[in-house]
Amino acid sequence: MLQRTDRLGQPLRWTRFNRVFAPWLTGLAILLFLLPAGVARAVTLAELRADPNLTPERLMARFADFKFELGREVRKPETFLATRAGDCDDFATLAADLLSEKGYSTRLVVVFMPNDVHVVCYVAETNSYLDYNRRKQASPLVKCKGELEAIAASVARSFRCPWRSASEFTFRSGVRRFVSTVFR
Repeated sequence: MLQRTDRLGQPLRWTRFNRVFAPWLTGLAILLFLLPAGVARAVTLAELRADPNLTPERLMARFADFKFELGREVRKPETFLATRAGDCDDFATLAADLLSEKGYSTRLVVVFMPNDVHVVCYVAETNSYLDYNRRKQASPLVKCKGELEAIAASVARSFRCPWRSASEFTFRSGVRRFVSTVFR
């Protein structure tokens, strides 16, 4: 049997391996142990599209641990999902597209308030809207009539302020097109 030796002709032993790598492996094991149990891996757009049981409720649950991160432009879905961070329009546009692909009737609604602008995805079949701000709640869908005024009033209540206007819009290929607008 051939035995491997080091530069001085001494037999190589596992003890040398253990002495060099054991502290590193122990540190890695401790780090993994200290990570919160609820830390989820990034979900991909392909996985969401392939989910045969995707409902508005199940979709909201996938975003419970995402961070709020305000952006000037709507992030591409892949970026939003990979970074696990974004804002209301990132979520609402993705939700509208995914749920539409699953056969739901969705509408994107932007509500303008004195100091805030908020985007939600209304789902006709559930008579409710998906609100990124409620992603961590046990019942994240907000029941509401489908008229723009009703959606605007409900969103504004959650911000504890009045609404000024609300618009339904589409978002395709990075372009926002307004469908209808109501003013208060």
